[in-house]
Amino acid sequence: MTARALTIAGSDPGGGAGVQADLKTFSAFKVYGMSAVTAVTVQNTLGVRGVMAVPPQVVSGQIDAVLEDIGAGAVKTGMLGSAAAIQAIASRLKAHRVKNLVVDPVMYAKSGHALLEPRAAGALIKELLPLALLVTPNAPEAERLSGVAVRNLAGAKKAARAIRALGPAFVLVKGGHLAGPVCQDLLYDGKTFTVHSSPRVRTKNTHGTGCTLSAAIAAGLALGLPPREAVAGAVEYVAGAIRHAFGLGAGHGPLNHHWRAS
Repeated sequence: MTARALTIAGSDPGGGAGVQADLKTFSAFKVYGMSAVTAVTVQNTLGVRGVMAVPPQVVSGQIDAVLEDIGAGAVKTGMLGSAAAIQAIASRLKAHRVKNLVVDPVMYAKSGHALLEPRAAGALIKELLPLALLVTPNAPEAERLSGVAVRNLAGAKKAARAIRALGPAFVLVKGGHLAGPVCQDLLYDGKTFTVHSSPRVRTKNTHGTGCTLSAAIAAGLALGLPPREAVAGAVEYVAGAIRHAFGLGAGHGPLNHHWRAS
């Protein structure tokens, strides 16, 4: 049977992040991709100019339409925007008994523009994290979820422990925001810490890295890989997508999602 994955996220008209990046990533893994759009953004490589949220009932309807008919071996969430949207999404994921859920707790755009309402973080923690197989915060997101400062690997470990206590089986604290010549992504399963290290590429073309990584993990899960293997494959894929980035736009350019076929 064809592997299928669903992304629940915002739309990026420039194609570097959000739903567009997720669908490209699914395609790169030969996984059939589907989407439920949570917001329409006005943005390019220079930043976000505006956001229009999709009503929660419409987001719920998209999820139901896809999962009732086609189904999905894995689901990932990205930009969700509001507490009402998170509550609606969590309700539908429970109803469809989604098991392979990857939560990318998107809070800020690369430019710093807020993509999650301040009061929505509580809903994310209460409603969505307990449903997640794996959550993929970057350092600032890990700090906000855990209340722990994440400045180095030791801080990432403390934050990972705190976040896992909120419900997800696995926590992947991404190392892109931390200093050093090597990017260290920290995976925690409640017992063991695993560090995935990649040489840091000095580039401004990193728009959509978080979306792409979580989508690649979801693709691996949809293909039947265990979580650890899905994470390892996703980290390797994103590192290559950054190395082979196109250099489009005047700001933070997109990755090359199809670098393996280039």
